Amino acid sequence: MRIGKENTIALAIDFQNRLYPKMFESKNNVLLKNVTLLLKGLQALDVPIFFSQQYTSGLGHTESEIASAVHDFSYFEKMTFSCLDEIQFKEILKKEQPQTIIVCGIESHICVQQTVIDLLAAGYRVVVIEDCVSSRKKSDKKTAIRRMEQSGAQITSYESILFELCRYANIPVFKDISRLIK
Repeated sequence: MRIGKENTIALAIDFQNRLYPKMFESKNNVLLKNVTLLLKGLQALDVPIFFSQQYTSGLGHTESEIASAVHDFSYFEKMTFSCLDEIQFKEILKKEQPQTIIVCGIESHICVQQTVIDLLAAGYRVVVIEDCVSSRKKSDKKTAIRRMEQSGAQITSYESILFELCRYANIPVFKDISRLIK
């Protein structure tokens, strides 16, 4: 089934400055670049983006480059692994009433995986952006991606989802997305 931007939101999980440097994909900045491009593209497409921060006083704030990729950055605090266990996120879901939730974040095998499994169980269509999630160990990410897919999540890349949401090459936002990707 194709993914459209209608009834779709994005969730960026725990890209915090004390946790991010420990991710195996953080050293070459590819993850940071991918996430930033994803968020800028989603914003250009008018897809609402929500951020979580796990235990901010201990893990710090969202990486500044990621936070600055969107206008009016804000986050909801969580002390649970799954975002769905937080009342603030449940309120976001109630207000936005999405059918599809695009997910990126860290760590793949903990907070991302538990959130995705809970969202699927609650009846949402979940799209995990494989090149915008990470863990400290490559094997943990690989296992988490496999489990989320087996649970029913759709797995794709940031470039694929942006062009799928764009849908047409003859609309103004297509040029914005193309410029970001190149």
